[in-house]
Amino acid sequence: MVADVVFWIAAVVAVAAGAAVFVVDSMARATYALATSFIAVGVAVLLLAQNYVGVIVILMMVMEMAVMAVYMVMFMGMNPALMPMSMVHGKRMSIAVSAATFALLAAGILSVDWPQRRGSPPGDVTAALGAALMGPKMLAMVVISPVMVATIVGGVVLATHRSRYDRLGDDLRRRPPRDPQPGGVGR
Repeated sequence: MVADVVFWIAAVVAVAAGAAVFVVDSMARATYALATSFIAVGVAVLLLAQNYVGVIVILMMVMEMAVMAVYMVMFMGMNPALMPMSMVHGKRMSIAVSAATFALLAAGILSVDWPQRRGSPPGDVTAALGAALMGPKMLAMVVISPVMVATIVGGVVLATHRSRYDRLGDDLRRRPPRDPQPGGVGR
């Protein structure tokens, strides 16, 4: 009963946050909405007893959104990333293309003669799926993961040429803040 309620909450959050990506008015908010949507999808997958896939979805999507945030800060600064902007471009063409794609995929699903299952599923479906996805690449992923985290942290440190400590002082109490870049919060 509790798992059913959590599943439906995660499903609603995933869809609502996915829709919010196209409704919010800044790149940063769209990034956070997309991360929320993927985390909710990962929770739903976990509730389907696919622990490996659920954890991988959550970890990969959170890391992907972290990289996206790093690039936003690095190339735009945080103020432009929060400025209002349209997240949808070419609305008429995108609606036409998405409707045609949906119709094509739906027709394919309904017209294909799907094969019957042969054999039986393995005893531990999650372990079999994990071995099929990662197999001999697991050692490489274990080594690459800390390097990726260090790269993200280094990118953020290098991208922020100033921080709240530069603007507000070591105790964060300097008023008004000293903003070396005109047009920022201190104007």
